[in-house]
Amino acid sequence: MSFRLACVQTSSTDDMAANLATATRLIYEAADGHADFIALPEVFALIQPDRSKLVAEAFAEEDHPGLMACQTLAKETGAWILAGSLSVRADTHRVANRSLLLDPDGEIMGRYDKIHMFDVDLGEGETYRESDTYRPGVESCIAPTTWGNLGMTVCYDLRFPLLYRSLAQAGADFLSVPSAFTRPTGRAHWSVLLRARAIETGCYVFAPAQCGEHGAGRKTYGHSMIVDPWGDILTEAGEEIGVTFADIDPARVTEARASIPSLLQDRSYFPPSRLSDAK
Repeated sequence: MSFRLACVQTSSTDDMAANLATATRLIYEAADGHADFIALPEVFALIQPDRSKLVAEAFAEEDHPGLMACQTLAKETGAWILAGSLSVRADTHRVANRSLLLDPDGEIMGRYDKIHMFDVDLGEGETYRESDTYRPGVESCIAPTTWGNLGMTVCYDLRFPLLYRSLAQAGADFLSVPSAFTRPTGRAHWSVLLRARAIETGCYVFAPAQCGEHGAGRKTYGHSMIVDPWGDILTEAGEEIGVTFADIDPARVTEARASIPSLLQDRSYFPPSRLSDAK
């Protein structure tokens, strides 16, 4: 049974009320376009450059305005909604970067905390240390939907292919990658990584993204993308807020994996010795 997917692209700031108003408008636009499944990007409710303020003002999951808004919208639209990710209070010092999947009744069907932290120096003063603010997750997640199983990931996870292989081998038909990719890394790697994850797993990849400028010099790439199990790009957004659609046929997952059954062909092998350990 096929379904219509919408990827919502936002340009969030430190104004949560304004961000949620934009997300709500775009979710209604997606519903008007007959979307059965609506996916939002990473940190769609809030991008707060002040890390100490982000932690101090973080909501617990059950009290988060972003989650409550998405639950209401799921019920109103009758659509599945991927709340791309929310900054949720984890402890006194850090938050969790949490992705939540909601069914049309607003019930949480999947919950995933981003595992891999974006700790990088991109040059020209552009530095990120997510682990200073975010507590890494420790569990992967596959969530059931009406059409198949969704393997849930977030942004920087995209660079760790073993996570995606394990999700596919455990039964995922679709992979979600809500993101806020930087412009330099987005231009260089976004498309090729998303296509690679689809090809390697025989899964559809749903990648709603942030775009634009977010304060304190942070700029994201946009280009929300939906990729089929053969690695073909079904739709790609530009660098402005909006909604993109694609029709998803789960039978394509079976077809792609039958053509290239690599998920069934793992072999044991001895790992290489590090050259530095050689005598």
